[in-house]
Amino acid sequence: MAEGRRLVSNGNPMESIVGFSRAVRVGNFIAVGGTAPVGPDGQTVGIGDVHAQTCRCFEIIRDALEQAGSGLQDIVRTRVILTDIGSWKQAVEARKLYCLGARPVDTIMAVTAFVNPDWLVEIEADAVVPD
Repeated sequence: MAEGRRLVSNGNPMESIVGFSRAVRVGNFIAVGGTAPVGPDGQTVGIGDVHAQTCRCFEIIRDALEQAGSGLQDIVRTRVILTDIGSWKQAVEARKLYCLGARPVDTIMAVTAFVNPDWLVEIEADAVVPD
C-alpha cells in the first residue's frame, strides 16, 4: 500500500472479502465510495422513502469523512444515483441539508437497480482538505 494512503472502514464485512473501503484518503484528497442507506444493524433505512435514504447516505459519508480527518465542509463533488430519476427533488432536498454550506458540484443520475432492491439511492462524495 502506498505511503500516505489511508483506508477508512465502517465495519462492513464485505470490505475485506470484495476488496473495497468506505473511503480512501491520499494526501488531502478523500474519495467516499457509493454509499447506500444502511443502518448500523445492516438493514435498509427508510424503505420507500428517497429523502430518508439520502439523509442516511450522507450520515455515513459524514462519519467516513470525519474518520479521515475531514468533514462535510470539505466536500467538492457529490454524485446522487437514483433508481427513479423522478425522485430527484426529494434527494436534492435531503442533500442540501448536508451540502448547502460547501456547495459542491453535483451529478444526479439514474440506474436500473442496485444490488439491494430496497435501495432507492446511493451517493458518492469527494472531498479536499485545505492545506
